[in-house]
Amino acid sequence: MNPFAYTQPQDVGTALVALAAPGARPVAGGTNLLDLMKAGVMAPSGLVDINALAGAGLDAIAEDGAGLRLGALARNADTAYHPLVRERFPLLSAAILAGASPQLRNMATNGGNLLQRTRCVYFYDTGAPCNKRDPGTGCPAKAGINRQLAILGTSERCIATHPSDMCVALRALDATVHVRAANGERAIAFADFHRLPGDTPDVDNTLEPGELVTHITLPDGRRFARHSAYVKVRDRLSYAFALVSVAAALDLAEDGTIRAARIALGGVAHKPWRVEDAEERLVGHRAGELAFAAAADRILHGARGRGQNDFKIPLAHNAIVQALTNAMRGGAR
Repeated sequence: MNPFAYTQPQDVGTALVALAAPGARPVAGGTNLLDLMKAGVMAPSGLVDINALAGAGLDAIAEDGAGLRLGALARNADTAYHPLVRERFPLLSAAILAGASPQLRNMATNGGNLLQRTRCVYFYDTGAPCNKRDPGTGCPAKAGINRQLAILGTSERCIATHPSDMCVALRALDATVHVRAANGERAIAFADFHRLPGDTPDVDNTLEPGELVTHITLPDGRRFARHSAYVKVRDRLSYAFALVSVAAALDLAEDGTIRAARIALGGVAHKPWRVEDAEERLVGHRAGELAFAAAADRILHGARGRGQNDFKIPLAHNAIVQALTNAMRGGAR
């Protein structure tokens, strides 16, 4: 492991000054960053331990108007089991509890969950070329071990996937990420927070150097609370990343007509994948397999496998239909 500076700021202002240093990274739970450092995949010049900032409210979970505010330092487990989350956003609770293990959820933070990096085997293997880890060296995954990798939104430079479960639900729920830097604050729509690989797959998100995620907000989602579901397909039941995951939520009229729909996928792209046009086309239709299958077709339009991961396309189609069916029946509860 390379040497690095380590600081423990006691207030947000001091933390922002430390994060403005070139190569500095925040650390809280450290459940991904520290592994990457030990493996030699990342070598920050400094770690800024932000755990003390919980006292400034960065770990709070509270009402935000008709919606909810999730502190960046709130632990994943505390978020999943919080009464307001379970009551108003059961989809988010279900997604978090589908991820990692109880021990990791007790350590991992909401902000850190957003920033975790791909689990592509070539990214973790420092002896292999990888455009995400070492830009310009190539992407051996395209013709190599790609069973778990992306089928949507890929580029010739990278076919990695984003590993989070929590982020899939946040994308479906129209979350907003709030960040702060020494020169001010800004809000980033969740749709714009993570990036597709394009020509710069080494850049995972739209954070600027020195910016710190302070909290996440969710708009009022109570109309989706009754009919939502998270489906995660993986190689084993516990402690495995998704081959395909689907966060689905429906607002249904008494006769079963769809008034609104939200569908986001994980395990299939470099970011949580959502096609709003497919949701809009569901509006006015009766909830059921025919409508759900048509939505799945639309969401997966343009999907491309690379050999080992070809199976993900029909798997994703079936998972979308299953998640929407579970949501129709009230699955997340």
